[in-house]
Parts: sequence; structure tokens; C-alpha cells
Amino acid sequence: MSNKEKRGKNKLLWGFIYVITFIAVFCASAVIKMTCNSSQNVYKTNWDESVGTVHTDISYDNGEANKYDLYLPADKTKENYGLVVYLHAGGFTTGDKSDDEQMLKWLCSKGYVAVGINYTLRTDSNSASVLSQSNEIKAAIPQVVEKAAEYGYQIDKLTMAGGSAGHALAMIYAFRDAGQSPVPVVLTFGAVGPASFYQEDWGIYGLDQSDEACAAMFSIMAGTEIKPEEIQDGSYLEKVKPISASMWVDKDAPPCVVAYGTKDKMQPYLASLKLKKALESNGIDYQYFELPHSGHGLQNDDKISIQWMDTVVEYLDKYMPVE
Repeated sequence: MSNKEKRGKNKLLWGFIYVITFIAVFCASAVIKMTCNSSQNVYKTNWDESVGTVHTDISYDNGEANKYDLYLPADKTKENYGLVVYLHAGGFTTGDKSDDEQMLKWLCSKGYVAVGINYTLRTDSNSASVLSQSNEIKAAIPQVVEKAAEYGYQIDKLTMAGGSAGHALAMIYAFRDAGQSPVPVVLTFGAVGPASFYQEDWGIYGLDQSDEACAAMFSIMAGTEIKPEEIQDGSYLEKVKPISASMWVDKDAPPCVVAYGTKDKMQPYLASLKLKKALESNGIDYQYFELPHSGHGLQNDDKISIQWMDTVVEYLDKYMPVE
């Protein structure tokens, strides 16, 4: 076997290994009970028809997963309503909008129109990627706004939010796609969503030690082929930019409230520091909560977790007041 053939075979092997790693590791993240999804003592409401109504499984495209649940407050007397989109966790490979039912009901109880959106999940037999998922969310937003109007709820502002994978997708929309939103994006919040894809930050998977491994993993996530030599010369950054929320932050970015655990083994804490730097350097009104004893589940810093959740409420009241 020639050296060229060996290199080709090794590349295929790396690709296979990291496809499996991607699915296995991120599936594991879905079973971790994150504070942002298990904070039921804070984000809860006694739900009945006096609070709101839910319309489930509304289609926004032809894909099997392209559906959303719409939560409408009982009070229909207001001229305009704020919309909060909350995207589910699951490591881009699992999860469902119903996982966030309690969060969505709580948001609706505050007087917001709330929506949970499903997106096509990555499996070992399809080519779904963070890029394709972000584009599905982008396509869904105008239809959500239009459907709310059909029910008599005129949307005039938007908050993007979520946990883990959903947080990443929410930030991508808030920073990358806000200029094409049918209504202004006024806030984004969430926790432990990967905000950028720099090789040096992804040491939790050993990607900082292998250009081949990094190219294989980032190719899956970006939905486009990235070659090891592109990792070496840095040109890969243009290919991962569409899925790197921090690379889209500018002076017009919306306010932001985020939380990250420094012990996170599912997504790199180091990537969150690039998000923090981007928000700070562009003068964005942001709150960044660092949980020094917590991993992906934000499970070991209760005091800071409560501060973060209280700040989410504060920023919602400030930037999406219900009048």
C-alpha cells in the first residue's frame, strides 16, 4: 500500500472515529440534568386555561422534525407581544421541544408568546449539522411570528434562548441572523452553549493535539469538509464561522445573559471566554456567570446558579417589559 493510500485510509478512519465520538459524547450530554432545564423551582407556573393555551406540532417545513409548539397567554388585550424562543438541549443529537414545557409555560405566564422549536437531529445515518440546524431555526422564526399574528398576537420583539445545543443555536440566530429577523432581537440568554470552534479551545476531545481529528470533528459540526491542512494554516476559521456565535458579535448585538461551568467536559469552557471577550470589546450589555465547581450540568454552584436565573428575569423585564 502506498503512502498516499495509507493517508487516505487513515483520514477515513479518523472521520469514522469522530463521527461516532460526536454522537456518543453529545448524546451523553443530553442525559445530564442542567440547571437551565431542571430549575423547576424557579421557572414554574400553575398552568390552566386562565394562564394560556398551547398549540402543538405546528409545521414550519417539510422535514419530520420541522415542528414547533406555540404558547399563547390568556390575555389577548395587548397591542403587541414579546416572543421568547427557547430551544431544547441534547447535544445536537437528541432532545425535543417538549423537554422545555415547564420553561415555556413559565414564560407564557409572564405574558410572553413562547415557542419551542424542533430541528433535525444529527444521527449516524444523516448529514445534519449545527449549520443545517441553525438554518432550520432561521427559517422557522418568520413563520412563528406570522402564526402568532393569525391567532391575534402581534409580535414586536424577540428573545432567543436555550440550553446547551439549543443555547448555541439561539446565540447563532441572535448574533448571525438578527439582521434578517422579522422583528428586532432584543435579548439572548442561556447556558453552556458552544460559542466558537477554535482548535486550541477543544482540548476536551484532544482536538488540539491532532489536525486530522479536529478537521474530522469540525467538518461534522460545520456541515462542510475541512481538511487537516486548513486546520494547520488557520483557514478553517472561515468554514466554522457560520456556526460560531462569538464571531458574529458586533456593536449591534443584543444584550446577553449566559452561564458556563469551568469543569465542563461536554463543551469547552475556553470557548466561552472568546464569547465573553467579544461581548466586552463591542460594548454589549451582558452578564457572564462562571461556575467554578460545575460541569455541563451547572450542578455544584447553587448560589451562582440562582444569581444567573434572577438576572435572566431582570433582563427579560428590562428588555421585553410586559405592558
